[in-house]
Amino acid sequence: MGLSIAAAALAFVGSIVGLSVDGIYDNLTSAFLYQALAQDIINAVVVAPTIVLCAILALRRSYRAGLLCLGAVAFTVYSYVIYTFSIPFGPIFLLWVGVLGLSLFALIGGLASINRQSSTGRFTHSRAAVVAAWTLLVVAGLFGLLWLSEDLPALLNGVRPQSVVDLALPTNPVHILDYAFFLPAAVLTSVGLLRRRAFAYPIAAAFLVFLLLTCMPILITPFVQLTLHEPASWGVMIPIGIVAAILVGVLSWFLATLHFERP
Repeated sequence: MGLSIAAAALAFVGSIVGLSVDGIYDNLTSAFLYQALAQDIINAVVVAPTIVLCAILALRRSYRAGLLCLGAVAFTVYSYVIYTFSIPFGPIFLLWVGVLGLSLFALIGGLASINRQSSTGRFTHSRAAVVAAWTLLVVAGLFGLLWLSEDLPALLNGVRPQSVVDLALPTNPVHILDYAFFLPAAVLTSVGLLRRRAFAYPIAAAFLVFLLLTCMPILITPFVQLTLHEPASWGVMIPIGIVAAILVGVLSWFLATLHFERP
């Protein structure tokens, strides 16, 4: 939890610098700039405060807060892999590396500290677990199909995917992370939850938090574009908004089924 708080503090500072200091994102394309600014806003306003608050509550033995913190830390690892490997070298590069390292080791420590023997007994509503599993599986599958719908035609036609062109990157880091890590882990967790495997219950809750946070930068990107006097991509609001609303409902229900708060 100490590593989580340190990562959140550094991420908050880095996001404030990214939003307020000219030149940090000068080498980004317009499409990438909107995403980076939206990400910084969510990091500073939502993710960093959530990690700090939930880490403090978890240190006071709140199991729910620990799961929320785990999901937010996983989102931070995911985000800062993109920051460190995709954004050109600049004045806060080492800060980004620090956030990535701290959050990665915090995530490893959080996963290692899960008491699998007591996990199943904490979640008392089998229907909520089934709904959570299918929600995770379906949302992950939809993202996977969306990425494949762009990447497969590009491969068959021998061209670069449009998102890669828009970002001016060698490849799309989001697609790589999802194909290699997120999608397999989501499927494994969903199947484990459906089979009532102890490890899957807390990880599924953290995954739902991760997915919800993933929706947030997408939802505010049109407002960033509007602020910069650029055409806003309002078309993403309805589908991503629906997904986010479903995730809020399922996550709230799943966590509400916890039998007790203190071990």
